[in-house]
Amino acid sequence: MTAKNMDAVALLKADHRKVAGLFEKFESAKGAASKRKLVEEICTELCVHTAIEEEIFYPACKGEVEKDILDEAYVEHDGAKALLAELIDGSPSDSFYDAKVHVLAEMIEHHVEEEEKRSEGLFAQAKAAGLPVDDLGERMKTRKDRLTADIKANGFPTLQTRSFSGPKMKQGHPVN
Repeated sequence: MTAKNMDAVALLKADHRKVAGLFEKFESAKGAASKRKLVEEICTELCVHTAIEEEIFYPACKGEVEKDILDEAYVEHDGAKALLAELIDGSPSDSFYDAKVHVLAEMIEHHVEEEEKRSEGLFAQAKAAGLPVDDLGERMKTRKDRLTADIKANGFPTLQTRSFSGPKMKQGHPVN
């Protein structure tokens, strides 16, 4: 199966593996420039991945998979987006920068486990429901290419949450 005709689940799993590899590289990265470059790659991959899932894959799953699983997926994305926004605007010299990357990696690892569970995960349910994964994969690949090119040309978009309502929060004094 080539990247061009990869089904939706295979495309999303390939994204999962790529991001996991980037997080592993970050663990051994030395120096601010190397860390910043890896974080930019991670943020690009995750911004694009969440967009294609939320714009194409999740809507196709609505009514076909357990509602709770789909709701959790949106909330997990929104939690990740909060950290992505911090990292996009941040710098390796910022307090908590490495910790934010580590927590993001853990959040994404959990999200991947939920989606890829063998029999009851989102992907298994989508396939069992008979979703047109080939067509979805083609649409997602096209959208992914456009989004990636747009980020490279114009920088990161303002991230949008779907499940968070923007609670008022006050930043306290950071622990140092």
